[in-house]
Amino acid sequence: MVAHAGGQMNLDRLRAFGQHDWLSPEQWRRRILFWSGAIVVGLAAVLFAKAADFAFDMFHAVAAHGWWVPLIITPAMFALLCWLTQGALKATRGSGIPQAIAALKVEDEDFRTRLLSLKVAAGKMALTLAALLGGASVGREGPTVHIGAGLLYSMGRRFGFDDPTAAGRFILAGSAAGLAAAFNTPLAGVVFAIEEMSGTFEHRISGTLLTAIVVAGVVSLGLVGNYAYFGDITAALPLGRAWIAVLLTGVVGGLAGGLFARLIIPSVTGFRGAMGRLRARQPVVFAAVCGLALVLLSLLSANGLYGTGYAQARDILQGHSDTGPLFGVLKFLGNIASSWAGIPGGIFSPALAVGAGLGGNIAQLLPSADTSAVVLLGMAAYLAGVTQAPLTAVVISLELTANHQMALPIMAACLLARAVSGLVCRVPVYKALADVLIVRYEEERVRRESPITEGAPPA
Repeated sequence: MVAHAGGQMNLDRLRAFGQHDWLSPEQWRRRILFWSGAIVVGLAAVLFAKAADFAFDMFHAVAAHGWWVPLIITPAMFALLCWLTQGALKATRGSGIPQAIAALKVEDEDFRTRLLSLKVAAGKMALTLAALLGGASVGREGPTVHIGAGLLYSMGRRFGFDDPTAAGRFILAGSAAGLAAAFNTPLAGVVFAIEEMSGTFEHRISGTLLTAIVVAGVVSLGLVGNYAYFGDITAALPLGRAWIAVLLTGVVGGLAGGLFARLIIPSVTGFRGAMGRLRARQPVVFAAVCGLALVLLSLLSANGLYGTGYAQARDILQGHSDTGPLFGVLKFLGNIASSWAGIPGGIFSPALAVGAGLGGNIAQLLPSADTSAVVLLGMAAYLAGVTQAPLTAVVISLELTANHQMALPIMAACLLARAVSGLVCRVPVYKALADVLIVRYEEERVRRESPITEGAPPA
């Protein structure tokens, strides 16, 4: 009897072992698709980064022929991009992160396909490059998140993973892999997936998700090398009076970041409502005016406000910048103009540039503090203020500069900025913009269903 019971127990163990996830062909098919998709996302991110640099270099070379050249190129490109995104490519507008978040929240295949199809991903890349070619004050990191989500989602559907829950995991992994490859910051991709995209950590996919992010990061690392986005910054901020910088950058970054977020979120009332109505009447003309405003603001800046702002932020951070004392404020306004135009392009890199400019201004008030340290705090705090995602801002700032001595002050500044930003803009910007897309989808769905409802026989 005992022997029989023992044999049955061993048989049950063998069956349980045979049903383990690691021996499941279906699970392995999903893992291989995740990892191969991450390779594709990493390759796309590197290609996009190289093409973005080339596009902006072309604009810079043409603009060097005279101060008047951008007056022709930039408004015309803004108008063209607005016109191109009126129809089938409407989903390519803006950063792309709100589209990925909305697709993750709404488990409707038609809605997800409309936001994340291969056509949209390709259009996002092409039109963002066109925006940089026209000198727009936009970044490529948000669009890379959008592209990554679209690529992995489309691959998942192509190979049979079209269940809403499974498709959502592909969207999440693609988004995080896109950010990791765009910045060459795998850890930031993980935190971004948890904090900004999903808001939760799903233990069932954590291993696969983490591996996909690492694979995308390895692809980026293998193609462009092991580098810090802004170089190796050795700044430090010892305990003492210099920590006043944490308070100042946290408050200023939070206020400015919250104001920026509030200004770019659509509204039906007040100043934003008036701007929205103007844009609705003549969208192409409105976009051209926004492009003109960017050019006029750039004429007030020593180095211009065009492009991502990466070069200016790096120079300010490294202490040899000639951008002028108003760069942070002017770049802030230039980013507003580009966002209001509704053209494709992200806000990550331009936000870091604004934060660097504001941090440089604050550093002038604290001569006893390390200037690079204060600038780094300003970058992190403003990014946290804009996105209201302090952990993502902390990790990105640390990985972009290969600096771990500043971890504690950066975390303190980002948490403070997040709290202050929430007083100005109650809803995080990406979530608010995603909610706009979801509301429009719900309104369209109700309009589609209402004729059927009205014509239905009474119960």
